[in-house]
Amino acid sequence: MRKTIKVALAGAGAFGIKHLDGIKNIDGVEVVSLVGREFAKTKEVADKYSIGHVTTDLNESLALKEVDAVILCTPTQMHASQTLACLQAGKHVQVEIPLCDVYKEGQEVLRVQKETGLVAMVGHTRRFNPSHQWVNHKIKAGEFNIQQMDVQTYFFRRTNMNALGQARSWTDHLLWHHAAHTVDLFAYQCGSPIVKANAVQGPIHPTLGIAMDMSIQLQAANGAICTLSLSFNNDGPLGTYFRYIGDTGTYLARYDDLFTGKEEKIDVSQVAVSMNGIELQDREFFAAIREGREPNSSIAQVLPCYQVLHDLELQLA
Repeated sequence: MRKTIKVALAGAGAFGIKHLDGIKNIDGVEVVSLVGREFAKTKEVADKYSIGHVTTDLNESLALKEVDAVILCTPTQMHASQTLACLQAGKHVQVEIPLCDVYKEGQEVLRVQKETGLVAMVGHTRRFNPSHQWVNHKIKAGEFNIQQMDVQTYFFRRTNMNALGQARSWTDHLLWHHAAHTVDLFAYQCGSPIVKANAVQGPIHPTLGIAMDMSIQLQAANGAICTLSLSFNNDGPLGTYFRYIGDTGTYLARYDDLFTGKEEKIDVSQVAVSMNGIELQDREFFAAIREGREPNSSIAQVLPCYQVLHDLELQLA
């Protein structure tokens, strides 16, 4: 591969901008095409980041011979079909979480990825946050084993808005989007597949058409358990908070920061080259392309998570 990896990024909203900020810190990578729903808003972002090509059509970017790889930060319902389009166009692809909201579509993506041999990964950022990496290193060193993970994913949402307070063109989902982070992370950190999963949900919102509250229980084959509470109704501290309860300690992970169970801050600044989980996720994607290897958070690695979500959806139905 030539020295510079040329990238098309689809989705110029809140998360697309996080990727653009991360990529600025990565040598040998250049975003050459930006895809968005509204041309004027997309061009505004492209101008800010000195991106030459702007379009509202992903296929236009896929037709550019110079594009080696694509990052998809588009609505959930488009993820599987757009990932397939990228692979079929011969482009490496990283798709933001979730890979799909229909399990059979995720299975099809894996089939095509295997057929093409291209690098394809999903943005399961928790695998890359320094806080969770620190815990993972401790587990791999045999110094810590998870007995229980207690996780809270809380937002306050009454209208269909994104992280920047802008109107969304699609509806977010507690199960397929937000629970996907924890379901995957639990199995990944335990190094053991999920063998039991139960869920209950609260009332369906009359206009958004989704459950605003959900509770999920998981158990891994090694016996570890996970309790996950999710809400769009929480009027308080927002975000996701992970409590790791283990045989040798308790740790609280809040995005890229980590604390002991007694709220003593743990220095995780030396865990990786950055404290930004999104940047670290992108670094893994580009490294896998250069090295011709399977990335952490590949389609094959995360697909079991989507099987669990599918089973939970059937339960809830």
